Amino acid sequence: MPVSSGVRKRIREFLDPDDEIQYVFPADIVGSTNPSVFFAVTRKSITIMTTGYLSRKSPKSVVSATPRHQRIGPVETSAGPWFRFNGVDYEIDDEYVSVVHAADAEIRRDAAKPEDPLPDL
Repeated sequence: MPVSSGVRKRIREFLDPDDEIQYVFPADIVGSTNPSVFFAVTRKSITIMTTGYLSRKSPKSVVSATPRHQRIGPVETSAGPWFRFNGVDYEIDDEYVSVVHAADAEIRRDAAKPEDPLPDL
């Protein structure tokens, strides 16, 4: 099920006001006592927010923020979808695999663009 507009609104409160959310998906940190997080992929960053102990549906604080040029995946699907990001293993539901792939495809597409040979013109 897609992340609701209410959750997106709460996530925006943790981001720069001039930034724009491109992708949002929930994930669980493998082996954590407080596993539930949201990934918010924006034009500027990949921000991970914890939901706290009492609710899995509302972001409570920012765990980390990484520059947007970094890929999230690849997603391994052999034993349920999971990926490693910044040394931490995350599990996601099957429906969010395509979201991670879409976010990563944008990075690969932008990286494949050649530099402008005449940037001053």
